[in-house]
Amino acid sequence: MMARVEQLVRDLRIGVSFATILPLGPSTPVEDGEMTRASWSLPVAGLVVGLVGAAVYGIAHALGVTPGPAAMLALASTMVVTGALHEDGLADTADGLGGGRTRERKLEIMRDSRIGTYGACALLSSMILRWSALAAIAAPRSVMIALLLAHAAARAGLPTFSAFVPPARKDGLSASAGQPALQSAAIPLGLGALVLALGFGPGKAILAVVLLVAIGLLMARLCVKQIGGQTGDILGAFEQLAETAILLMAAAIFQSSMQP
Repeated sequence: MMARVEQLVRDLRIGVSFATILPLGPSTPVEDGEMTRASWSLPVAGLVVGLVGAAVYGIAHALGVTPGPAAMLALASTMVVTGALHEDGLADTADGLGGGRTRERKLEIMRDSRIGTYGACALLSSMILRWSALAAIAAPRSVMIALLLAHAAARAGLPTFSAFVPPARKDGLSASAGQPALQSAAIPLGLGALVLALGFGPGKAILAVVLLVAIGLLMARLCVKQIGGQTGDILGAFEQLAETAILLMAAAIFQSSMQP
C-alpha cells in the first residue's frame, strides 16, 4: 500500500515538474517510461497552473485593478509558471507547418528556436483570445473556475492524443516520453471530463468534450498529413487550442448566465 502511495506521489511530482517550472520534481532522475506512466497527473498539474492564475487575478481584483489588466496579469502568471512551454510549442508548430514545404523542412523549422511570422501571429492570437475571454468573464469566482477548467481539460487530452498519433521523429521530447497505453490515457481523460462536469454541469461538459475531440481530430489529421505524426511542439499547440476553446466557452456560458 505504501509503495503504491509513493508511486502516486512520484507521478504527481513528475507531472507537475513537467508542466511547470515549480521545484517539485522527484529527488531521483526520471527514468524511461516514467513520464508515460505519470501522464495521468497532467490534469492535476493543470489545476495547479489554473490556481496560480486565479490567485493572481483575485489579488489584482482585490487591489482594485480592472478586469482587463487583471486578466493580463493572470495570463502572464500562467505563462511564467509553465515557462511558456505550450506557447513555445504553438509558435513552433505554426512556423513549421505554415512555413515549410517538405516534411523535413517543416520538422527543421519546428526545431529552430527563432520565431517567425506564422508563429508570432499564432501566439498573438492565442494570447488575445485568452485575455479577452478572462476579461469578459470578469467576476473573480468565475475566472477561477474558467482557469481551472481550461488548464486541466486542455492537458487531460494530451495523453490520448499521444496514444493515437505516433511520433513524427525518433528523437525529441515526444518520442523520448513514449506513447501511453490507451488504458493509461483514459485516466486523465476521465479526470478532465469530471472537472468539466463539476464546473460547467453535465450537459455543457459533454459539449466541451465534443469540442476538444474535434480540435484533437483536426490537429491529428493536420500533423499526420504534413509531418507524419506528432511532436512535443504539436502537443503544445494542441494544449493551447484546447485551453483557448474552453476559456471562450466559459466566457459565453458565464456571460449568458448573467443576462436577465
